[in-house]
Amino acid sequence: MEFGVNIFPCEYGIPPKVLGPELEERGFESIWVAEHSHIPKNRTAPWPGGDVLPQMYYDAMDPFVVLSAIAAVTEKLKVGTGIALVIQRDPIQTSKEVASLDVLSGGRVLFGIGAGWSLEEMENHGTDPNRRFGLMRESIEAMKSIWANEEAEYHGSQINFDPIISNPKPLQKPHPPIHVGGVLPGGLNRAVRYGNGWIPIAGRGEFDPHGWVKERDIACEKIERDPSEVEISIYGAPNNPKVIEELLDAGISRVVFGLPPEGTEPVMKVLDELTELKENF
Repeated sequence: MEFGVNIFPCEYGIPPKVLGPELEERGFESIWVAEHSHIPKNRTAPWPGGDVLPQMYYDAMDPFVVLSAIAAVTEKLKVGTGIALVIQRDPIQTSKEVASLDVLSGGRVLFGIGAGWSLEEMENHGTDPNRRFGLMRESIEAMKSIWANEEAEYHGSQINFDPIISNPKPLQKPHPPIHVGGVLPGGLNRAVRYGNGWIPIAGRGEFDPHGWVKERDIACEKIERDPSEVEISIYGAPNNPKVIEELLDAGISRVVFGLPPEGTEPVMKVLDELTELKENF
């Protein structure tokens, strides 16, 4: 089982050029950074995490810029979007960003994606919330075509373009691993259909690692896919040895701990605690 961390990268938080090497030195496998282009002032869509939306959601910097900065000062640490809101992004431009980051990092990208929850944020990007899951599938299919072909084209109900040439291509073949965020059953089904991993969030829905693995296996069997091709990464895992032991026993692929969007000193304190925890496994 691998260990990673996730963070909302904010300008008042620990600098990426500091965080990356510290994670690598402590043996963490990956870092995942969140994305929100903006938060609408008159938001009505409820946040799944509670009543009050944390300030870090308003302040998050661009994930690809942050991950590029981290990749530049590390050698082994995998750099992941956790998650990229692809339904709010142009797939042609995003495919180039992912491929460029994979090249610059030496093939270390983990492409975490999701459809999000902020309906007004989606609408401000021209996305119909009622069609967002179909759009996400088409976006990924279009990007896969761009990554795999010298001349790529895609013709869907929401995304449509004639043959194009777009370089560079990712170093990882056929493309960086795609990890799909979302709750059961939809999130898992989408991951099995067109992803390489599923990211459930600890604390949202029933916490049942053995059940998650079983559901993954069943979903893969339905389409005759090898379950080992779909990793399960627990996002926001608690700092609890008994829970980590349960996740390990269930066969979870990756545990991703949350870091606070704070300065270097408080983040390093949390990192030291997490390092001590993971070294017991």
